[in-house]
Amino acid sequence: MAASARDGRCPWAGDDPLYVAYHDGEWGVPSADERHLFELLVLEGFQAGLSWRTILGKREAFRRAFAGFEPARVARFGAADVRRLLADAGIVRNRGKIEAAIRNARAVVALRREGGSLAALAWATVGGTPRVNRRRRLADVPAVTPESAALSKALRARGFGFVGPTTMQAFQQAVGMVNDHLVGCPRHAACAAAARKFRPPAGLDSRPEIPEKRASKASRE
Repeated sequence: MAASARDGRCPWAGDDPLYVAYHDGEWGVPSADERHLFELLVLEGFQAGLSWRTILGKREAFRRAFAGFEPARVARFGAADVRRLLADAGIVRNRGKIEAAIRNARAVVALRREGGSLAALAWATVGGTPRVNRRRRLADVPAVTPESAALSKALRARGFGFVGPTTMQAFQQAVGMVNDHLVGCPRHAACAAAARKFRPPAGLDSRPEIPEKRASKASRE
C-alpha cells in the first residue's frame, strides 16, 4: 500500500488525531536532544507487545511519572518509585519495563560520566548522518536493519534493557536516524530537508560494528 491517496500521509497515520499529530510533527525529524532520545527509547521499550497508539495516549502520564524523562532524575529512582509507578494507572504497569527504564537512565548517566552520551552512541550507528530512504510501500520497510541491530548490541553491552533490534528500528525511525516516510508522503521531503541541516552530536567519533546479514522485510508492527 502506498501513501494515502486522500492526504498523502503514510498509511499508518490513518485518521487518528494522535497518530496524525505524531506523524506530522515528530516522527522522522532528526533529533540529537538527549532528553528526547531517552524519552523515545523508554517509550519504544514500553510499546513492546502493545500498540503505539496505547503509548501515545499515555505519553503525558509517562512524562509525569518519569520526571519529564530527565535521565539524571530517573536514575535516582528507588524501590519506592517502582511501587509508585506500579500503582499508576496512567502508564503501562509492567515491572520489567519500569525497572528497565530506571536501569537505562543509570546507563545514560554512566555514559555521561565517561564523557560520552546517549546521542553520540545512538547516532554512531548511522555514521552521524540521517539515512534518507525512498520506500514506496509499507511492505518495503524492514522490521530490522543492520543499523538497528548494531544499536541494540551497543546498548545491551552498556546494560540497557528492552532495546531489541526491532524496537531499535522503531526508535531510529522515530528520532530521524532513518527517514522511512514513504516517498509519496509530504513529510518525506520535510524530514529530508531537516536531515540536510542536521549536525551530529559531539563526541561521535566511531561507528559500532554493523552486522553484514540483513534481516527480512516486515511491517513495523
